[in-house]
Amino acid sequence: MKLNERSLAFYATCDAPVDNAGFLYKKGGRHAAYHRRWFVLRGNMLFYFEDVASREPVGVIILEGCTVELVEAAEEFAFAVRFAGTRARTYVLAAESQAAMEGWVKALSRASFDYLRLVVRELEQQLAAVRGAGGPALPQPLSPTPALPCAPALPSIPAPALPRWPSALPPKENGCAVWSTEATFRPGSEPPPPPPRRRASAPHGPLDLAPFARLHECYGQEIRALRGQWLSSRVQP
Repeated sequence: MKLNERSLAFYATCDAPVDNAGFLYKKGGRHAAYHRRWFVLRGNMLFYFEDVASREPVGVIILEGCTVELVEAAEEFAFAVRFAGTRARTYVLAAESQAAMEGWVKALSRASFDYLRLVVRELEQQLAAVRGAGGPALPQPLSPTPALPCAPALPSIPAPALPRWPSALPPKENGCAVWSTEATFRPGSEPPPPPPRRRASAPHGPLDLAPFARLHECYGQEIRALRGQWLSSRVQP
């Protein structure tokens, strides 16, 4: 079986929840010494690392077709992961306590897809037995929601007539409408003086505390007066 090392390393150290994790003593393949390793079980793959902080696993055991059984070994709380075949390797592991050993044996025995296939087959047989004995009917899958009747169409209400805008808009100069369509700006005539600028400061007069409508009216009167003076100067020869 060819395995991609990068994919395995990413899968071993990803943030997805693990099925089981903890320290185990692993017996070497060529030597009888046991080495303490950090084991992580994800699905049917058992990864082992040098330590908890290691970023890459030292190795991985594919648990398909294996059997987990207790063995007598130099280390206490030992168990073995065996594979069928004359040349298949047997992994001897040892936990740090009885409870840890039982938890690992149970988790490794249920990690392979063969075990899940047996569980599914057993459930299918139980379901067939319940149906054959006339047991309670199982809930049927939900049927699609029937379409609701359409609401009656509402009578169309004519929209109110909008006011007609004049066909010709007043001319513009530099994108802005001129003051009047009758009198146009002639070269040589002086434009109206700009309104006096007011400095933004603390309120000292009655207009500083007036509402916006009153301010608009006061400044509008001033602008209208200046515009009238400008138009008068243009009409005079």
